[in-house]
Amino acid sequence: MENEPLLMLPGPVPIPERVRAAMTRQAINHRGAEFGAVYQECVDLLRPMFGTKNDLFVLSGSGTAAMEAAVANFCAGTTMACLVNGKFGDRLSEIGKRYGQVREIASAWGTPLDLEQLEEALEEGAGVVTMVHNETSAGMKNPAPEVGALARKHGALFVMDGITSIAGDLVEADRWGVDVALVGSQKCLAAPAGLSAISVSAPAWEQIADRRPFYLDLEAYRKSGAKSPMQTPYTPAVPLFLALREACRIIAEEGLDARIERHRRMSRAVRAAAGAWGIELFPVIDAVHAYSSTVTALKIPEGIGDADFRGAVKSLGVEIAGGQDHLKGKIFRIGTMGAVGAPEILAALGAVQHALARLGVPVEGDGVEAAAGVLG
Repeated sequence: MENEPLLMLPGPVPIPERVRAAMTRQAINHRGAEFGAVYQECVDLLRPMFGTKNDLFVLSGSGTAAMEAAVANFCAGTTMACLVNGKFGDRLSEIGKRYGQVREIASAWGTPLDLEQLEEALEEGAGVVTMVHNETSAGMKNPAPEVGALARKHGALFVMDGITSIAGDLVEADRWGVDVALVGSQKCLAAPAGLSAISVSAPAWEQIADRRPFYLDLEAYRKSGAKSPMQTPYTPAVPLFLALREACRIIAEEGLDARIERHRRMSRAVRAAAGAWGIELFPVIDAVHAYSSTVTALKIPEGIGDADFRGAVKSLGVEIAGGQDHLKGKIFRIGTMGAVGAPEILAALGAVQHALARLGVPVEGDGVEAAAGVLG
């Protein structure tokens, strides 16, 4: 392991050996019974992570493919109210502009969403609401239950990006009124990058667009998924499906509740370290917004540069993330998602603490010790 970097990013994440091994077998017929069983098992194991009984499909494409599938299939011909307080909310809004009308409800990255503006947009006829549940660019969890309630109240569809929360935090798509939910394989699922999954409610099917993309046509996925054996409409990335199945089996073995609690404990440990160091967390939370359970965003201390700081961490074999777009050089982010646990968290925090000392940043206390107190 000493030659492998420890990825403590908000994806990709370290891949368990069982998951890597699942990809090494000989090719199989993707129209045969064996692949159909693999696909069916993936769907069955993913549904509880989404908190849904709705139709669910696995796409050979990253999370952004699932974002585009959601917008292109269900958002045409109506105004989308796009909630934005980070990079990925912005991405959903940008995709929406390719397909129809967007009313962007934006707040500064890492600050609470304006739900009063959302209600106003819904009262004025917006037919779809889009929101990122866990905004990794800012280390912030957005209020899915409250947004879902507003969408239901006004008869609008709710499209929720759960790419970095599903399988790492509580997601109850059906209970929250989420019509279309998304996840990416390389995040909390701890599988290789290249797959995404999307769930679709009955009201969403009623609103499916007449003109849909070819490769991301979810009606085609529904027809192929109803076949026996279960199929995808186009050639799937079979080795990635095999890896995803093994990753989902690992999650089932751990137990979803235990996995969610582990993610929450790891993020609390990082926040405890930040408090001991005297480093400020980036996001601003309130009664309905919360710190992310899968990535922690912290402000870079004054007097040091991002490249020097993260380079010093990387020299110890640990990779953490910087800020994106206008937050470059202003924040750093430590991922707490996937199959990692106390050893990886403490190693990452030890590397960060060493880098701070090496660059002459005065810290108030021992962040590693504070984190160990949470993890122990």
